[in-house]
Amino acid sequence: MKETTKKLADKTSQELNAQLKELKSELFNLRFQNATGQLANPKQISACKKEIARVKTMIREQELKG
Repeated sequence: MKETTKKLADKTSQELNAQLKELKSELFNLRFQNATGQLANPKQISACKKEIARVKTMIREQELKG
């Protein structure tokens, strides 16, 4: 799930937006599993949020560059 910043910087804005959509869907599923008591590791939620923040940061950096 976790990607380095260098790998994210190499992606295009379309790829980053697709990954963002995928991560948001994953976060929704994790929250749903947590609410129903099926989530084994609750730290996955915070890890997913951090990955979303990384992707959003890279999208914003690309917007400012070009």
